[in-house]
Amino acid sequence: MKINELLIPKKLANFIESLGYSTLYPPQEEAVKSGVLDGRSLLLTTPTASGKTLVAMLAAGKTVLEGVGKVVYLTPLRALANEKYNEFKAFERLVKPNGKNVKVMIATGDYDSSGRYLGRGDILVLTNEKFDSVIRHGVPWINSVKLFVADEVHIVGDDHRGPTLEMTMAKILSHAHESQILALSATVKNSKDLAKWLSAELIDTRWRPIKLVEGAYEYGEIKFSDDSVKKIKPTNRGHVIDVAIDSVAEGGQSLIFAETRKRAVSFSLKASEITPHYLTEDEAKEAEKVSREIISAGNETKLSKILSKVVENGAAFHHAGLTSKHRSIIEDSFKRGLIKVLAATPTLASGVNLPARRVVISSLMRYNSRYGGKTPILVLEYKQMCGRAGRPKYDDVGETVIIASDRMDVEEIFYEYIEGEPEPIRSRLYNESALRTHLLATISSFPRITDGEISNILSKSLLAIQHRRTRIQSKVNRAMKYLIDEDLVGERGKSYVATEFGRRVSILYIDPVTGVIFRDALNIANRYKHHLLGFLHLIISSPDFVPKFPLRNKDLDEALILIDEYRDEFIFPVPNHEFDIYGEFFENFRCLLVLYGWINEWGEDKLLERLGVEPGDLHRAVETAEWLTHALFELAKLLGRKDLLPEIGILMQRIKGGVKSELIPLTKLEGIGRVRARSLYNYGFTDLEKLILAPVDKIASVPKIGTITARGIKRQLLRYSKDNENRFKLRY
Repeated sequence: MKINELLIPKKLANFIESLGYSTLYPPQEEAVKSGVLDGRSLLLTTPTASGKTLVAMLAAGKTVLEGVGKVVYLTPLRALANEKYNEFKAFERLVKPNGKNVKVMIATGDYDSSGRYLGRGDILVLTNEKFDSVIRHGVPWINSVKLFVADEVHIVGDDHRGPTLEMTMAKILSHAHESQILALSATVKNSKDLAKWLSAELIDTRWRPIKLVEGAYEYGEIKFSDDSVKKIKPTNRGHVIDVAIDSVAEGGQSLIFAETRKRAVSFSLKASEITPHYLTEDEAKEAEKVSREIISAGNETKLSKILSKVVENGAAFHHAGLTSKHRSIIEDSFKRGLIKVLAATPTLASGVNLPARRVVISSLMRYNSRYGGKTPILVLEYKQMCGRAGRPKYDDVGETVIIASDRMDVEEIFYEYIEGEPEPIRSRLYNESALRTHLLATISSFPRITDGEISNILSKSLLAIQHRRTRIQSKVNRAMKYLIDEDLVGERGKSYVATEFGRRVSILYIDPVTGVIFRDALNIANRYKHHLLGFLHLIISSPDFVPKFPLRNKDLDEALILIDEYRDEFIFPVPNHEFDIYGEFFENFRCLLVLYGWINEWGEDKLLERLGVEPGDLHRAVETAEWLTHALFELAKLLGRKDLLPEIGILMQRIKGGVKSELIPLTKLEGIGRVRARSLYNYGFTDLEKLILAPVDKIASVPKIGTITARGIKRQLLRYSKDNENRFKLRY
């Protein structure tokens, strides 16, 4: 079936063809025949790179260009949201029936923002959490959404992200039942369960545009699923590198999935000793430019130096410890073919689209905190990795190779993984913490709600399909008891109403337990003491704080010194006995050391060397801490603790900027971060007034400033001076 044969607006067909599409793949054609362009809900479960996004683009374009309504595109990850936003951004060239151009918008954070401004958009790309937050705020534009696209819907089986997506879809099914749902997923065993849950037509196919051959490596050769066998030349860098370089030698690229970040870095270093031989002269020059770009993009650290070094040689690593800028540079360079071997942690398998001719899986074991040791990965995770094999327009075949080990030989690998079926998706809403959080959110979204109405919403969940009603009700009763006992929810006859405290906790998008911990601490905080360390400890002790950095033995002396010096600043009692260091108070205490170092202007390299925290983890910790400090500030206002607001407000700004208090005014200037602010301060520019009075050349002479930045500062200060002058006139 060709694009120009579809019953869609002519300008949409022309637009899709301009993107390089002319003929539909079999799964896409099946989706059209099943009514996806006629408003019918659909669950499309196919392998990665089989064209699911084009189905979404066709349905979204038709919905918007025919004036039916808005489109919401949901993704589980920010990186994926950015990728989809960039794809859908091209729709802005098209004109709607009202004569206005299509508007595409994205939102992935700031959960305390109502999202009302998103009503100006036609196609909205949101993370699941952001849309959940928008629902909690009750913005009116939700009623005009006529198509919901849920990407990677199998994530509903994830312990952390699953409950949010499940309850979001349950609310859509309950209150927007006239809207269309297009759910996109990898192949899962119980796809019929998911289709039944979503009231959607099911298209379940293993078709992919590039043939996939799966294999296992042992004793110097790869045995493939098509019965072929390939001998591999040794590189003296280990079996993983041998297999990866073999594909590069034949003009391909290899993607290595490593079980840890450390292993990913190690593989990239080993590969980088060989990959320069496979770079053309032009590629080598480009790789050198990218290497320099990595060093200039952010603070220079030990990790960024290693990354720069391996990239120059045509290899790289990719994991959550890298900054978003560095990850973006690596992704772009891999797509351009400059990086021949990329070693990544498994999160990349469900993230951005980075196909390679050969995917090498170094190990089938992962550390599992629940069991306190390594356990085999799920077949579903393996199949996700397989999805990265095969580069469209470059390869006819994609290959996945698992490295055999003492734990699992080739025969076992074939039986368990290559010939195995993905595990069924199970609801994670059964977790009491998740249920408690989403019950509060549901109750807060209504003026009042009855047991029957709550049951009706839950009846639209995957949980209701997979568990008996009596067991669900038992869980609901326990969660409701907690919410009522902690004054998050009140009973009004046969109805439930969120208290002012409960509603604020829900809108702030924090766990009810976090809200209760914050409330109890704010109620007992001494108005005559400083609480900086106490507030930091409060934040890192909350269930919402991620990532967690457990205290190591080597951190203990530093932790005890900090406690001895600032013992009076803690809100909750500090343990006095040495054996208490393994108790709850010290759990994840390294998080506190990291944040304390950050707000006292430790550099990324120092935090990495002293506390073992990589830049990507640091930035996520800072982002989370800023959000939780904002929540603490808002709850302090609600509880009438105005006396605590100045100190919490200053802490929030210190966390945001990573600075000591005296630099806060300087960091409010655009383009002035912690390094430049400290440089200005040390050279006598201790406040904005001194900068206003100084000539441009004097400001430019400060190290790390320069003429361009100095002129930018003066332009901002000119506006600042005029604003102050106007305020003075209005006042007097």
